[in-house]
Amino acid sequence: MTTTSVTNTEQYNYDVIRKFAIMTLVWGVVGMLVGVYIASELAFPALNFDIPYITFGRLRPVHTGAVIFGFGGSALFATSYYIVQRTCQARLFSSGLASFTFWGWQSIIVLAALGDVMGYTQGREYAEMEWPIDLLIEVVWVGYLVLFVGTLMKRKQPHIYVANWFYVAFILATALLHTFNNLAVPVSLFSMKSYSLFSGAQDAMTQWWYGHNAVGFFLTAAFLGMMYYFVPKQAGRPVYSYRLSVLHFWALIFLYMWAGAHHLHWTAIPDWTSTLAATFSIMLLLPSWGGMVNGILTLSGAWDKMRTDPIIRFLIVSLSFYGMSTFEGPVMSLKDVNALSHYTDWTIGHVHSGALGWVAMVTFGSFYHMIPKLWNTKMFSNRLINIHFWLATIGILLYITAMWISGIMQGLMWRAFDDFGNLQYAFIESVAAAHNLYIMRAVGGLFFLSGMVLMCYNMYKTIKSGSTEQA
Repeated sequence: MTTTSVTNTEQYNYDVIRKFAIMTLVWGVVGMLVGVYIASELAFPALNFDIPYITFGRLRPVHTGAVIFGFGGSALFATSYYIVQRTCQARLFSSGLASFTFWGWQSIIVLAALGDVMGYTQGREYAEMEWPIDLLIEVVWVGYLVLFVGTLMKRKQPHIYVANWFYVAFILATALLHTFNNLAVPVSLFSMKSYSLFSGAQDAMTQWWYGHNAVGFFLTAAFLGMMYYFVPKQAGRPVYSYRLSVLHFWALIFLYMWAGAHHLHWTAIPDWTSTLAATFSIMLLLPSWGGMVNGILTLSGAWDKMRTDPIIRFLIVSLSFYGMSTFEGPVMSLKDVNALSHYTDWTIGHVHSGALGWVAMVTFGSFYHMIPKLWNTKMFSNRLINIHFWLATIGILLYITAMWISGIMQGLMWRAFDDFGNLQYAFIESVAAAHNLYIMRAVGGLFFLSGMVLMCYNMYKTIKSGSTEQA
């Protein structure tokens, strides 16, 4: 992987990357702040004021939308535009189309959040927006695909670096998933209300084909593209095995599409369908851990940097959480385990070990590497990066530990019977038993949010001291 040292404005379009980078930080704070508030609503019911717009049911999709699509999506736009230009030694295919993707994506996040608090939502997992916003997403995403592929086609390097493979797969798969999950008929042209073309078990199958592959491609494959560029760059070493990265790519892309129905064990769908999904979920262990091992072994010979470089710490911890989450997910897909874990806080813990430990941590590390280069300066404070690392790590551990304990406890209480064959505990007893753990979860979220705010301050000071004039 080689890049030229000349990075003037004629060669690369950094303007759109800077905009997406700033909005990543903004949406990170907004989304995580909402997350801490709704976690506090569950821990302290008095915070559920008699105001419909800030109830848990309406703010929860604001949290997921702002964090996944605002923070995560903006980070992916920023890093993909940065990586594709650097590895292809080519300017973005169209500056106008790049600006369109920025303003279009930010409009989508704002409109979706407003729709959520106003109660205009489909109520679908990771896809709550109503049909006009769904159409806008489709248009912006097609523009993203054209821009990214167009840039690859005008590359000066004959070789397409593997990070770009992951980004292209993520863009194509997300377009496919979004299109079919949101096939709906509006009540009227001027109504926000619409009805899905699917119903019953078919609707559930479609939702979890989308939901699990949104995790698989938007939150896994895309961020692996980030990992395959920024880990070698920060370590100053080549990828441990390029052959393993290609094997990792094709195995992951093939297997993920089959795994979604493992969310639907013990439901009305055919038993063989969820069994097949669980089988593919177990098979996913191999490519997932292959990618983790490839990233960790890239640091071979550079382990001494762990002591002195907090950015490397972010990246190595993110890989560790990637490995842990991709082990836990297949285990939870097994029917016997799923009977205990499903509908409990264990699932929430699993999701956040991946979202905070993998997605957010690899984004933090990548941004600490990238933003100084975008503004032609050095980070304002390495000490603040180090403090952010520990705040984030402690916050994650508090959060997921609380949810693991709470989830397993819930699963055991819900299936406990007395000597007469009656349920031993009322549901409210399991809620009361989890109260202290919900407080612990909120505290963990507060730690993580504090680290995000500290990062924003560090980035503000860094950007203020920098310049957009490239050497």
